[in-house]
Amino acid sequence: MSRRAVTRSARAKKTHTVKGARVRQALSRKLGVKPAGGRGKRIDPAKVADEALPFWKRKTLAQMTRREWESLCDGCGKCCVNKLEYEDTGEVVQTNTCCRLLDTHTCLCSDYANRKKLVPDCIQLTPGVVAGMDWLPHTCAYRLVLQNRDLFWWHPLVSGDPETVHEAGVSARDKVISELEAGDLSDHVLDDWL
Repeated sequence: MSRRAVTRSARAKKTHTVKGARVRQALSRKLGVKPAGGRGKRIDPAKVADEALPFWKRKTLAQMTRREWESLCDGCGKCCVNKLEYEDTGEVVQTNTCCRLLDTHTCLCSDYANRKKLVPDCIQLTPGVVAGMDWLPHTCAYRLVLQNRDLFWWHPLVSGDPETVHEAGVSARDKVISELEAGDLSDHVLDDWL
């Protein structure tokens, strides 16, 4: 074999290796996994399949990042609707009134960052709190993940649209009034959950 033929062959092999590495990197980016690396290393299909699942299907509440945790909220506003607990029986009842910070149309807190300062009895959800709260709605994403159940079709993480929770009729949108306008909360007890 001539020297020129060897040089061409070496160049072709180097080009093939570079193209192969680019293909592996592109595939790894598309699948959301780290590239396998050098020669002989393979992508573990089970790991790829697991990592392809959305975070709420592969993580517990305690394993979620702050961003994942916050995105898990469907924006229904039901956790901000006032409940009353009767001291003598421990029974918890639902009202049609909400926290003074809840925007009754958007179902968003008007001062989320300072809510605990402004409303001291506001309950900040954590994995531990979710586990102990039996009054969270059965549609609550935190509760569903805790129970190893999937999110509903209307959840913004599934639908891609924050309006679907309202369009499906499962939010508190326009169904509640502010506690500032309500007067005595016991006059606003509902027979059934919103």
